Amino acid sequence: MGKMTVISAKIPEDVYKELILRVPEGERSNFIRDAIVEKLQSIPRPDKIMELEQKISKLDVSLSEIRKSLADLEILTYERGKINPHTFCIDGLDHKIMDHLLQHRGATTTELAETLETNRWLILNRLRKIEKRSRKQLGEPIVEYHNEMRFGKRKAWWIAQQFIET
Repeated sequence: MGKMTVISAKIPEDVYKELILRVPEGERSNFIRDAIVEKLQSIPRPDKIMELEQKISKLDVSLSEIRKSLADLEILTYERGKINPHTFCIDGLDHKIMDHLLQHRGATTTELAETLETNRWLILNRLRKIEKRSRKQLGEPIVEYHNEMRFGKRKAWWIAQQFIET
């Protein structure tokens, strides 16, 4: 051990009495020092914690890649025309949007916002994310925006017919 430094600590009276009973008078400083060193050895050092955090983040990245690969394999095992559109939804709002599109064949963002009682821009962003995710996994989007008149609606989002379960 290197240079010694004096410290003081407040401990409960009953612990002090127990210390007096169990540890001889000349050995108390060594006992307390050894107890502190032993306790410090059981607590991980900050650099070890940081190293463990880095390893966990690397494992998390690897796990997400494995999950993506498994999801890609699951999608590739579907037959054409039998893909579940809800696969590309990440939360309840996305599922509600997809349900509405399936029931009504398509909808404008304004219709969806009124039905789901939320912001039209939020709906638009969610539809774009669903479109992007499906394009990334399938090679083509499961929802599409069409500007022209279609089934009595103009400027609406539609589920691509080739992907709807029959």
